[in-house]
Amino acid sequence: MYVVESKGGAIACMLLALILLGTWPAVLAMLERRGRLPQHTYLDYSITNFLAAILIALTFGQIGSSTPDKPNFITQLSQDNLPSVLFAMVGGIVLSLGNLSTQYAWALVGLSVTEVITASITTIIGTTLNYFLDDRINRAEILFPGVACFLIAVCLGSAVHSSNAADNKVKLDSVDSESKGEKASKQIANKDGLKDLESANDKAKAGTADYLVQLEDQRAIKVFGKNTYVGLAICFFAGLCFSLFTPAFNVATNDQWHTLKKGVPNLVVYTAFFYFSLSCFVLAVILNIIFLYHPMLGLPKTTFKAYLNDWNGRGWALLAGVLCGFGNGLQFMGGQAAGYAAADSVQALPLVSTFWGILLFGEYRRSSRRTYILLTGMLTMFIVAVAVLMASAGHRK
Repeated sequence: MYVVESKGGAIACMLLALILLGTWPAVLAMLERRGRLPQHTYLDYSITNFLAAILIALTFGQIGSSTPDKPNFITQLSQDNLPSVLFAMVGGIVLSLGNLSTQYAWALVGLSVTEVITASITTIIGTTLNYFLDDRINRAEILFPGVACFLIAVCLGSAVHSSNAADNKVKLDSVDSESKGEKASKQIANKDGLKDLESANDKAKAGTADYLVQLEDQRAIKVFGKNTYVGLAICFFAGLCFSLFTPAFNVATNDQWHTLKKGVPNLVVYTAFFYFSLSCFVLAVILNIIFLYHPMLGLPKTTFKAYLNDWNGRGWALLAGVLCGFGNGLQFMGGQAAGYAAADSVQALPLVSTFWGILLFGEYRRSSRRTYILLTGMLTMFIVAVAVLMASAGHRK
């Protein structure tokens, strides 16, 4: 199997993982804003996410000869390593719950803020747990100042959300409430009375009140009138789930608690990633099939047959699964070499998500000067945080 052995290789894996893991949320958020039901999107996403894990296991996990200490992926499937397998599957379960929750939080509190809150909780809890699980191979004098930089960025991110929400309120207050529905219907109805998303986007400029009204009409999850605290509660739940998946994967691959029988090798990263992704996939399919018939947040009911026939945006959803699958795989490959605490530097993914939010969705367009200053500060601090956390990388013996 292929093993990342150098610190430079580990950092390269983490940087690429950062880009991939910061991009797939923007793809799923885009589909929701275009009106595709999140249950349909997440089922598609889950399929390719699992297929990516299988592909990684059958390629990188099978490169080279198998040894007793480092068996290849297929060799290890038949070994007596159930305790480590269960830890890997627990990691997949909490990740699945976290990802499933965030797709609803993106609509309620926005892509950037959701990623900031969940990443902050992950960093506070997950990075600390991984530091001790990894027998402190990361340099604490660098690691924890990096965490502090990340937390400063989180505070700035919360301030950005507050400032931008106030800006949007001013914009919407300028539109007569009685005319909101009329404007939206005129802008997004074509001659057949159906939604024409592309022409709607051409008529309203990003950041304007008309754009916000129009977006509300075409998106799948309606947010006007929804309690923001519901979205924040979902964010905190997702962050708690995210904070546990890398420590669980860490224990699965390094057996710090000595649960394996004597002579049984630790799970290699590719075998652990396979079981991790398997449990993530199974739970996602079960929950989303339930949500088809019992949806949340006022979404319409649908059926499995309707999901199979829904090809609108399916390619984007499948792409998101590939991006997330390879992003997680690269994060674990880098973490196994340089320590999972350093690998948590990919939690600076809000830096990437914010970039996509601005580019694709027009977030923060026509906002106040205060919002732009806070946004610049947040992005700057995220850059510093990811650099410092990566600099703390050690080398596993």
